[in-house]
Amino acid sequence: MAQRRNQQDSLRFSCSICLDLLKDPVTVPCGHSYCMNCIKSFWDDEEDRKGIHSCPQCRSTFTPRPVLVKQILLAELVEDLKKTGLQAAPADHCYAGPEDVACDVCTDRKLKALKSCMQCLASYCEKHLQPHYDAATFKKHKLVEPSKNLQENICSRHGEVMKIFCRTDQQSVCHLCTMEEHKGHETVSAAAERAEKQKELQVTRLQLQQGIQDAEKDVKLLQQQVEALTLSADKTVEDSEKIFTELICLFQKRSSDVKQRVRSQQETEVSRVKECQEKLEQRITEMKRKNAELEQLSHTEDHNHFLHNYHSLSALSESTHSSSINIHPLRSFEDVTAAVSELRDKLQDILSETWTNISLTEVDVLLSEPEPKTRAGFSKYSCELTLDPNTAHAKLLLSEGNRKVTLLKNKQSPPNHLERFTGWSQVLSRQSLTGRCYWEVEWRGRRGVGISVAYKNISRAEGFGLNDKSWSLYCFADSYAFYHNKRRTKVSGPPSSRVGVYLDHRAGFLSFYSITETTTLLHRVQTTFTERLYAGLEPFRSGDTAELCNVID
Repeated sequence: MAQRRNQQDSLRFSCSICLDLLKDPVTVPCGHSYCMNCIKSFWDDEEDRKGIHSCPQCRSTFTPRPVLVKQILLAELVEDLKKTGLQAAPADHCYAGPEDVACDVCTDRKLKALKSCMQCLASYCEKHLQPHYDAATFKKHKLVEPSKNLQENICSRHGEVMKIFCRTDQQSVCHLCTMEEHKGHETVSAAAERAEKQKELQVTRLQLQQGIQDAEKDVKLLQQQVEALTLSADKTVEDSEKIFTELICLFQKRSSDVKQRVRSQQETEVSRVKECQEKLEQRITEMKRKNAELEQLSHTEDHNHFLHNYHSLSALSESTHSSSINIHPLRSFEDVTAAVSELRDKLQDILSETWTNISLTEVDVLLSEPEPKTRAGFSKYSCELTLDPNTAHAKLLLSEGNRKVTLLKNKQSPPNHLERFTGWSQVLSRQSLTGRCYWEVEWRGRRGVGISVAYKNISRAEGFGLNDKSWSLYCFADSYAFYHNKRRTKVSGPPSSRVGVYLDHRAGFLSFYSITETTTLLHRVQTTFTERLYAGLEPFRSGDTAELCNVID
């Protein structure tokens, strides 16, 4: 009872601002008391923020700011109570809440525990912890941060503190357990096991820290990649818009030029035609007049008059038969229309090829995905390819929408073109290959076919695989061989009339697969591709064919 009364007195004589016993107590007009310095500081802050003065407890406001006078009687009363052992009441934040570890010794309202003792298996506030610092009996006890799990250190069977670790069963046990169900097991002290695990934990933490550093470097690198990618994309969009704007202006100018030339020629020709038309109309008028005179002469009965005028009239009429006007068949401006149409068709072809190249362009920031293991996995990278007639050797016949090539016995007479192969019966695809691509080739014939990839600028007089700008798999009825830069590599694998080709341009992988009931790797190349690649085909003997096929039939 005395302790509770003492606590109540401490609450009554404590300052609600600093939560300590009153120092130089003053009373504000509403009747509440505070330390003089505490209420002054409180009102100074209020003046800075709001310019008003209020009681921190009841929020009564005062105008003007009250003059504070020390309460002598209250100060003497506090001093007298101090002499009797009265101490300031603990602040509310010192009491244990639902989430806090409470002192196991406090009998009334429990204070927060400052430490937990692993020997006593109890938690103590600052006051009740003091004996562990002062008494020699407690100085060997191990103090830890307050814990709610102290009872987990008690053996549920024997009620003893579990200070031993059984490595055989990987669990904490007490001394009695080692003599019963854990007898003969490998046991060590919990402290020794903790020290061992602590070493392992440190190694794990070092690995995690290294992993964190590596990941942070990767994050930074990726951020730089994103920034670079964004700058590149922005510049590309800006440059593309500028180029397309220039193209639009160029087409508009050409359109205006054609329009102006047609209109100018129209005006010139119409003027000439109208001039001829006027001359003809004048001639018609003259001929009509002469015709009337001749008709009148034909009706005269005076023979002498008829003969006298006939010579002059007949001579005049003969001049009307001569004409200097030559009217050509009307062609109008069909030639101009045809020329513009031809230009449109050529531009469409160029744009179609260029647009395909743009569409195939990939920008990879992350590392390439692993190469697929199944045909279904490859199919998501399948690309639609066609053969470029401008590159086909004169002995090659393209068909099936430029997807199939056949080697003929004799040369054809195709138009001359700088892109056309001349030394070997080869052809390149119209579309370029970038990023990850997959396509399949079906071949038929007595000899075989070369399935290749090559740079666009490969010499038109050289064969696939016989230089450093092409890679070629030679497929025969019962064998394979790979060629690059004139070096031959023997390739083993199941014979097949269908071959799959997988390209990861960025990673530098090129793989050839035999396609039967299963997909079997024949040969893989890892290098660095410095330019866009194009698919190539080369039938070996007349009658042999090769066709770019749909991946999934």
